[in-house]
Amino acid sequence: MYPIVDLVEHQTIAAIQNESDLELALNSQVNIIFLMVGSIMNVKPMVDRIKDAGKHVFLHMEFIEGIAADRSGVAYVAQHIKPTGIISTRIHLIRFAKEMKLMAILRTFLIDHNAVTKGIKAVEQCQPDAVEVMPGLLPKVIRRMTDLTPLPIIAGGLIGTKQEIMDALEAGALAVSCGRSDLW
Repeated sequence: MYPIVDLVEHQTIAAIQNESDLELALNSQVNIIFLMVGSIMNVKPMVDRIKDAGKHVFLHMEFIEGIAADRSGVAYVAQHIKPTGIISTRIHLIRFAKEMKLMAILRTFLIDHNAVTKGIKAVEQCQPDAVEVMPGLLPKVIRRMTDLTPLPIIAGGLIGTKQEIMDALEAGALAVSCGRSDLW
């Protein structure tokens, strides 16, 4: 079993894209937060607040201003910011995170059959803790991904209703990341 499975208590993950949504996420039922906003100046206090609230936090490396999406950036995050893990679309960042004992989620965009094939190849190359597939509105593709890899699948992107969350979970997703606070 993959350790990330043990983290998921609430199958909706708050995807924070605006700092103003952090308070809503902290007061919600979710126990995992994807932080996709911030800078080198404020990300540590945000991560600390999330951890102090008893929640797990994953930083999206490409979205945090002032922290490079490279080996040194991941090392800085691991040593100074100390989130639960990172999210990235970049295979090498997933590998660096794993070397530095951070959990890592590979974000993939499944726009066609070729993207699914490339996504599985990327998963095999970097061995993340989970795979976030986007858009999350494709139960058929989520089901196919769960058949193609033993890794936990997180559905994300364009989720707008409770029914879409349920559809993704019924298709085999471990959890669903969503930016809409009314669905947390």
